[in-house]
Amino acid sequence: MNKTAPFDRFANRHIGISEQELPEMLSAIGVSSLDQLIDETVPPAIRMNRELNLPEAITEHELLEDLRRTGAMNRLCKSYIGMGYSGTITPSVILRNVFQNPGWYTQYTPYQAEISQGRLEALLNFQTMVSDLTGLPIANASLLDEGTAAAEAMHMFYGIKNKRNKGDAMNEFLVSDKVLPQTIDVLKTRARPLDIEIIVTDWRSFEFTDKTFGLLLQYPDREGTVEDYRALVEKARAQEVYVTVATDLLSLALLAPPGEWGADAAVGNSQRFGIPMGYGGPHAAFFATREEHKRQIPGRIIGVSVDTHGKKAYRMALQTREQHIRREKATSNICTAQALLAVMASMYAVYHGPKGIKAIAERTHTLAQILERHLKAMGYNQANAHYFDTLRLEMDGKMVETVRRTALAHETNFFYEDNAVQVSLDETVGMKELEAILAIFAEAKGTSFSLNGAEPASHQIPEALQRQTPFLEHIIFNSFHTETNMMRYLKQLENRDLSLVHSMIPLGSCTMKLNAATELMPVSWAAFANLHPFVPADQAKGYYKIFEELEQWLSEITGFAACSLQPNSGAQGEYTGLMVIRAYHESRGETHRNVALIPESAHGTNPASAVMAGMQVVVVKCDEQGDIDVDDLRAKAENHKDKLAALMVTY
Repeated sequence: MNKTAPFDRFANRHIGISEQELPEMLSAIGVSSLDQLIDETVPPAIRMNRELNLPEAITEHELLEDLRRTGAMNRLCKSYIGMGYSGTITPSVILRNVFQNPGWYTQYTPYQAEISQGRLEALLNFQTMVSDLTGLPIANASLLDEGTAAAEAMHMFYGIKNKRNKGDAMNEFLVSDKVLPQTIDVLKTRARPLDIEIIVTDWRSFEFTDKTFGLLLQYPDREGTVEDYRALVEKARAQEVYVTVATDLLSLALLAPPGEWGADAAVGNSQRFGIPMGYGGPHAAFFATREEHKRQIPGRIIGVSVDTHGKKAYRMALQTREQHIRREKATSNICTAQALLAVMASMYAVYHGPKGIKAIAERTHTLAQILERHLKAMGYNQANAHYFDTLRLEMDGKMVETVRRTALAHETNFFYEDNAVQVSLDETVGMKELEAILAIFAEAKGTSFSLNGAEPASHQIPEALQRQTPFLEHIIFNSFHTETNMMRYLKQLENRDLSLVHSMIPLGSCTMKLNAATELMPVSWAAFANLHPFVPADQAKGYYKIFEELEQWLSEITGFAACSLQPNSGAQGEYTGLMVIRAYHESRGETHRNVALIPESAHGTNPASAVMAGMQVVVVKCDEQGDIDVDDLRAKAENHKDKLAALMVTY
């Protein structure tokens, strides 16, 4: 034994079994060593015959020190960029009692309702919050991100419309050019294998044809403008064109909700409900729609039922539409989708309640009005006629560069275009931050200002678009507004669940069961948590170091030449791999290759992902042990050889 080597290695605490347990376990299965076990279970043809080229293992203390150095490489500036991501304040009671609490973050998917009542109630709170704010009767819990949620809405309405339509496929989807650019990119990727035509244009010039099945609007839009879409939506509904609205939950505390002016679905990101930006994620997206679409909605839906004693109980509802049952006929390949972040966002609403949420929204909007007044006094042209939290200042390109240079000198980021600067305010902004923003614009203009004057007397939002209906009326959102009461509520829910704080959970291979405390702590550090995903790359050097190292290590472990970290779930990883395979065949001029061979024992996500990638699923038989029937695989590969695109195997 090397007495100078560190004892407390990370692996010793979290991976594998003890020296005392090993002989007992080997004896129980009838082998004398781990080498013998591997020899008898792993065929020589697929045994790795080399050592992995990876760094030496380190201790938890060394890991934390390394991450502190890496975090220091990020340059943490004030960011007022917007574009779907905002600064927010995570209440400490939620940070400590949910995010950093293994009683919440080690639970498995709530397939067994009797040991999942706590998190099922928390997720039902999320659904209620989303439904109330969007003005739509049913919501899921939850989705991966706003772009994915918009794509799921497009896919859902495409399926509904074409199931009803007996003629040629209706495949036109209209997208406002004021939708967030990252959402448009996701829509285009998801549309291509399904032969959906995305038409991006000014929403005022939308033209409905006999091919149009749906449209997407942003509310408020990417430039911060609050538009009145009611006439367009009325026209769309008259022609049976489905309307999806991507929206901001906090703004809906002040704005008329999409469901009230005719939207068929509302999607978006719950990030600004207490979830740090984290350089882009993870965050829980939301999806709300009308009652008649409940059997097509993607993701989990939590419902209220009764137990065997007649008492109220929660369970996952309408599971028969999900991929683990419907497989290639499923409405989506999405599974649990950021449930922990959905719980945190729901608890943010529980903790603040309707009064608190409205107060945060009103403060943000009022500060934006004060900012506009002073910027106009300096001579800036503010272009948004109506807005919630974002101002768009139009100027020539030379002035844009002057503002950018001045802002960077003061460690501040805005959103820049060739002839405009956008400033988006959020919960973290107070009068001190407002004064700092104004100082930047005054310096860029070579002028001065005095932050004074009365607060605006009213909202800047037109009366027709102001919210008139209450929200978050349920007692849960009106009871726990002190830390003690909130802590007790969280503990009460936690105690209704089974998690790793109680026992092992012998379910599922697709979900990481434990984020060690050492792994989780740095995620909440400001150096990692508070970076906006659109900051200049030189402000995120720590993140890029992590990306490059992880890509290198995963490539080494898997034996591949390169690695993508873009997918933010296993389902998305499957889809990405299938889309890469599709692109490979296209690059060779073999676009006819569209058959995917998938074993009948595969997780339902596999065939669902294949269909989303535009492939035809051919099922391969398995034996009684669940192993692939090689003869059937060989026969089906031969039978479909001219159109064969992919084989999906769980390995």
